[in-house]
Amino acid sequence: MKILNCQAVQETEKHMVFAARLTQRGHRITTMDDLTALYEKSFSADTVAAIGSLPHPTVQKFAVITVAVVGASRRFLAQITRHQNEVKFMSASLQYSNYTGQADFAIPYEVLAAPKEIQEMYLKSCKSDMDCYEELCAAGIGHDAAGYATPQGLRNVLIISATAFQWKHIIGQRVCRRNTDETRIVLLKIWRELYILSPALFAPALAGPFCQRDKCLEGKMTCGRKIAGGMTPGEILAADYPLLTGGGPYED
Repeated sequence: MKILNCQAVQETEKHMVFAARLTQRGHRITTMDDLTALYEKSFSADTVAAIGSLPHPTVQKFAVITVAVVGASRRFLAQITRHQNEVKFMSASLQYSNYTGQADFAIPYEVLAAPKEIQEMYLKSCKSDMDCYEELCAAGIGHDAAGYATPQGLRNVLIISATAFQWKHIIGQRVCRRNTDETRIVLLKIWRELYILSPALFAPALAGPFCQRDKCLEGKMTCGRKIAGGMTPGEILAADYPLLTGGGPYED
C-alpha cells in the first residue's frame, strides 16, 4: 500500500489546529490578513495531539488522505467498503478488466503459515476458478458475467480516500483482533504509514482499537487478547504476523 498524497497528512494537522483556534478567536479577526495570520501560525505536536483527542471530529475533516492498495483480495474489498461515511472507493472492475492469463491470488495468512500442501491446495482451487473464467470468456461470455466465477482471493487494486477522522475510525475498528487477518494486515500497514507521517494525530491512544485505548466494547464477543496500550502498528504487525516481518511464531 502507499499513501498517494502524503502532504494531506500535514495539511490535516494544519487545518485542524487552524479550525480549532478559529472557534476561539473569531472576535480578533476583522480582516483577511488577520485570518491568514492565524492560518499560518505555527503549532506543536502536543497541540495536534490535544486537539485530536477532543470529541470534535469536524476539525479533522478539512483534508482528504488517499491511499492505494495493490494486491488485496476481492474479499477485502467487500469488507472495507462497508465504511461509506465520508469515504470514497475506486476499484479495478471485473466488467472492464480482462484477467485472462493475468490473475494472481492473495494468500490468507493462515494458509501462508500452513504446510506447503495446504498452500498448493488453496492455489489449485483458485486457478480452477480462473480456468472456468477463461473458458467462459473464450465461449463469448462477457467479462462481467464471467467474473462471477472468479475466486474471492483474486488480487485487486483499490483506491481509498477518507478524512483523518474517518481513517482513525476505520483503523480502530479494523485492526481489532476480531477482524479477518487480511483486513487487519492491510489496515495495520496503512496505520503504520500514517503514524510515521503524524505520530501525534495517529498515536495508538487516538487511532488504535478500543482495547488498546481503554477496554473492549465487544462484550461476549471479545477475543480476550488485549493489545498493550503502547504498541505501535509496526509492533502489532511483528507480533501478530511474524511471517510478514521475518520473525518466528508468536504467542501471547
